[in-house]
Amino acid sequence: MDRLQAMRVFTRIVELGSFTRAADDLSLPRATLTHTIKRLEERVGAHLLQRTTRRVRPTQDGEVYYNHCVRLLADIDAVEADFREAAVVPRGKLRIDLASSLARHVLIPALPAFFARYPQIELDIGTSDRFIDLVQEGVDCVLRAGELADSTMIGRRVATLSQATVASADYVRRRGLPQTLADLHEGHVAVNWASPTTRRVSALEFMAGRKLREVMLPACVTVSGTEAYLSSCEAGLGMAQFPRYRIAGQLARGELIELLPAMPPPALPVTALYPAQRQLPLRLRVFIDWLAEVMATVP
Repeated sequence: MDRLQAMRVFTRIVELGSFTRAADDLSLPRATLTHTIKRLEERVGAHLLQRTTRRVRPTQDGEVYYNHCVRLLADIDAVEADFREAAVVPRGKLRIDLASSLARHVLIPALPAFFARYPQIELDIGTSDRFIDLVQEGVDCVLRAGELADSTMIGRRVATLSQATVASADYVRRRGLPQTLADLHEGHVAVNWASPTTRRVSALEFMAGRKLREVMLPACVTVSGTEAYLSSCEAGLGMAQFPRYRIAGQLARGELIELLPAMPPPALPVTALYPAQRQLPLRLRVFIDWLAEVMATVP
């Protein structure tokens, strides 16, 4: 096995923390990976990997070597891509993870047009709202709504969605229509949204002019899934906040009533994220461009 391939094997073992998982990911026998790492350690004259019963971790020398390998492989991929991408039709498999509500109501219905444009791209789609470790899980790109704090990823803003605070018509009949933020504390309740990753409950947010106001209300139900969040609101269990595209039909039919429209929640950013230390393949580049194109059609 040549040096470049040995570097790719080494970096994948470090990223996945396992010889077995790396062998499956690279479609190589585990024995080949073991022999490759042995020859690599002999060549560089250093012990690169520390094996335990549960995980494989890089040694201190291995950490330094891994960082060099990532940079070298990225540079090589970039040079090769510069020469071939102009003449290459986007092709290959992409593993992506989409926010579940956006996937169901916006992106998946638009996929026939994507495949008509790029018939040689195959998509492996996951739908969730949880934190995804792109490197560990081998995911090429995730689409997430909300403010993101993960600085290890490269992000491209593909949309900014307006939001509304709503409650069911039955809820408004029973508890009244609040006119001010102070009214919210007079017998009103919320459907609590908890982060799927941290289980931390989020307050309701309102923009009073340019000032953000947060209001935490009592609740009889807490959910961490977007469909359960909407269903709970529709059932009259409390007020909730959604992107407008998601509840446009219910608002038009009068099933949901907008509350405090002069103080809407802040706009919701939507971002495509991908690993920072990898050359952006053409198939991923056109997919992200398509995401931005489709998201631009959301009201």
